[in-house]
Amino acid sequence: MLHTIIKENAYQDSVVLMLLTNKINTMDGINRVSIMMATPANKDIFGGSGLRTPELEAASANDMAIVLDIESEEIVPTVLEEIDAFLLSQATSSNEAAEETIHTWDKAMKIGKDANIAMLSIPGTYAALEAETALDEGLNVFIFSDNVSIEDELHLKQKAHEKDLLVMGPDCGTGIINGVPMAFTNIVRPGKIGIVGASGTGIQEVSTLIDKLGAGVTNAIGTGGRDLSEKIGGITMLDSIAALEKDANTEVIVVISKPPAKAVRDKVLAALRNVTKPVVTIFLGEKPTYHEENLYHAYTLEETARIAVDLLNHQPIEVMSEEIEIPTVHLQDSQKHIKGYYSGGTLASETAMLIADAMKLEDGLIKKDGFVLKTDGNEVIDLGDDMYTQGKPHPMIDPEKRIEMIQQAADDETTAIILLDVVLGYGAHDDMATALAPTIKETIAKAKAKGRELIVIGTVVGTTSDPQNFFHQKQLLEEAGVLVCDSNNQAVRTALGILGLKINDSHKEIKTIEKETTSEENTPSERVLDMLSEKPYVINLGLKSFSDAIRETGGKALQFNWKPVAGGDLKLQKVLYFLNHYHA
Repeated sequence: MLHTIIKENAYQDSVVLMLLTNKINTMDGINRVSIMMATPANKDIFGGSGLRTPELEAASANDMAIVLDIESEEIVPTVLEEIDAFLLSQATSSNEAAEETIHTWDKAMKIGKDANIAMLSIPGTYAALEAETALDEGLNVFIFSDNVSIEDELHLKQKAHEKDLLVMGPDCGTGIINGVPMAFTNIVRPGKIGIVGASGTGIQEVSTLIDKLGAGVTNAIGTGGRDLSEKIGGITMLDSIAALEKDANTEVIVVISKPPAKAVRDKVLAALRNVTKPVVTIFLGEKPTYHEENLYHAYTLEETARIAVDLLNHQPIEVMSEEIEIPTVHLQDSQKHIKGYYSGGTLASETAMLIADAMKLEDGLIKKDGFVLKTDGNEVIDLGDDMYTQGKPHPMIDPEKRIEMIQQAADDETTAIILLDVVLGYGAHDDMATALAPTIKETIAKAKAKGRELIVIGTVVGTTSDPQNFFHQKQLLEEAGVLVCDSNNQAVRTALGILGLKINDSHKEIKTIEKETTSEENTPSERVLDMLSEKPYVINLGLKSFSDAIRETGGKALQFNWKPVAGGDLKLQKVLYFLNHYHA
């Protein structure tokens, strides 16, 4: 039976509600549960999963909707107790229990008059308007929220550029500002390498590998994945490069991007050729054949990190040794395929790129709906794609979808190898290895009982300072039967080696490329340089855990307890914004 509970005027962030849904779903007597704010879009999601009830229709965007699929209503009081206890725990800040409640921008700017960043993790429908208000207040903006239109993104970034500010995002999951982690980020040692990336998990993989190699990061600026699209034109990327060039604490610059628009890529490279500091680039999907003077082009995320550290240490740049020890395994003739299930989209893309390279796929990455690569029984999936996360927790938080995929792959007699990642850091699951280990053990044993050796290979993206305990996560995976590699690149090459496949890496000569002369000089503003040179002071709209992480690592954070005004009516909100900002 379906039972609906509406909590009126009880706004909560979507990530909090996803975590709550995950918790309630584990209770005995619960078949299914969905907990979301009762926005029109979320009502459609309820409907798509067969959980839309008549009680939902009258609920507003500020009302929390809880729909339970249960055997008996006797469990409802217990569920409500669990929900109230969870929300109370989320409402209490561990660092500032007596934190002043802030509900308006006027009060936020009065108390936080020295703030320099606004961080938004609110529903994307409302994020653009709040980001515009933050820019009007003279704040740089970090937009964790997704589902912001590309038209709004362009407007915000153009406005920020004109006001000498920076917009990081939208859909910016990762950043480091002067050693302070922003959003879903690892704790990386401070150092002299500055990163700008149109890729969240790309920044995480490179920054954690830099940490493992003994170096550190000054700043890691996330641009959002669409920044290098033709429509946006790399506004944040170009402004960030200019800032890192002038940042006194940065000695080496790293640029990371998912496949960019060619014209924008060329524009970024033209700017980098005029940078005086050594630079490493990686444009995922491209296999570079040369380096340039002071500008080095990497193929994998691991190569990116290694070149950056070599440049920092003034060491010669050499071809990475890819002589990986391949374990001896005994596969059945039917076992020919690799299945990759990733929580990190960039890691999934790197995996697909390497598989396509080794298999010499003429069409490159063969993609289908929901797959980064799907060809001849091989598949790589980014489980963080909107297709898998609509109304559900992200796979960095919730293991459910990946467990389902692992079980399906193990039942497929053609599966030889399963690839996966475990991403640590703030915002990620507290103990993902423990969550995945039983399924991995079970599937390996199940395959063995049928005479097949199933190989599971993984990597842990993290550092020894991350809250999840890097070595413990690695140990738990190894005890479950996972071959844990030091990087995603090594994990994929190990899988390919088991199948008798290899990627050919060649030495890259230095090639002279004539610099473009341009009358445009992108001079970084003092506001942005100041942001990069000091611990951030953040006004945080959304997840309270982001405020806690900032404070724990030396930054300042002011929690803005945001709720949608005007009953969640976006048109009315825009009217109010223009009346407040452009009245005569």
